[in-house]
Amino acid sequence: MTYLTAILLGLVQGITEFLPVSSSGHLAILQNIFHVEGADLMFDVMLHVGTLFAIFIVYYRDVRGVIRGGLSLVGLGKDRGRTSPAARQRRHLAVFIIIGTLPLLLVLPFKSRIEALSGNTVFVGMMLLVTGLILYLADRYGRARKTEQQISILDILLVGLGQALAVVPGISRSGTTISTGMLRGFQRTFAVKFSFLLSIPAVLGAALLNIVEAIKLGFDPGLLPAYFVGMLAAAVSGYFSIRFIRWTAARSKFGGFAYYCWGAGIIALLLSLVA
Repeated sequence: MTYLTAILLGLVQGITEFLPVSSSGHLAILQNIFHVEGADLMFDVMLHVGTLFAIFIVYYRDVRGVIRGGLSLVGLGKDRGRTSPAARQRRHLAVFIIIGTLPLLLVLPFKSRIEALSGNTVFVGMMLLVTGLILYLADRYGRARKTEQQISILDILLVGLGQALAVVPGISRSGTTISTGMLRGFQRTFAVKFSFLLSIPAVLGAALLNIVEAIKLGFDPGLLPAYFVGMLAAAVSGYFSIRFIRWTAARSKFGGFAYYCWGAGIIALLLSLVA
């Protein structure tokens, strides 16, 4: 793997991981249609670690609050025994993250089979069309009517199911979770924030499992410098992607992303005919 390839894949990962356009779909198209050199498992882990850094930087206070709330749930940390509104809010958000992560357990037994579909460009293109439809429906019918205190366990479970669905290549994780939140009445800014916070345990858990597997499979230590460059590219591009999607949520709608996904899906289908 060259440094240029590592940077390219890192930029694609960082941008598409957070914009609601499917990182798995774009990486599959790059590898299947344009024959960009694929990443081994260790590089894939490092790219996702890079995107985690981006979330930690942008949402540092919220991440710290979730950790404090989680610790207080088991009788530890500074919030232990506190009943202030801020402490209760931190605990509620921690509970939301835990509950929203549970649906991922449903797809774990099928994860490898589902991810293997990334080699089918026609399937990936169709799923990009589905992602566009999800974004369009959320943009058209989503109504911000619930405060954070009014959000129910059912709302959180449905957002979690959206995250589980995004294991399918071409289905955007951020697009599905943000859209599900909006359709359930979340305010746009909270839907975006919760989507990214919810991704932390999922990405971190997958990275820990994959790094063990990557070590077992083996990798070329000589490629580590290029891997670190790719990780940095993912972190930097991811940071600006998060800032952009937050700005979009606060000032405008997500309809443009739906049209982008439809365009990308159609292009992928057309290119698959001549590849």
